Amino acid sequence: MPATLTLKNIPDEVYERLKASAAAHRRSMNSEVIVCLEAMLVPAKVAPTERLARARALRSTLPKGRFLARDIDALKKEGRP
Repeated sequence: MPATLTLKNIPDEVYERLKASAAAHRRSMNSEVIVCLEAMLVPAKVAPTERLARARALRSTLPKGRFLARDIDALKKEGRP
């Protein structure tokens, strides 16, 4: 049997955004909360072929040639103090 959850002290802005989202999706507030929680807490299952396709698409956007370890380190440090 599903559990029941009571929420208290929800910030007004969060409540209003949730209410608007529920209305936009034609759902009750309860259903909208469940959808939001599932989206954040239940990992989406991605097929290995889809994951590979995404990796290949990302790789195709990178500059041609190989990245050296020093280049990768420099990119990771970029923008850091």
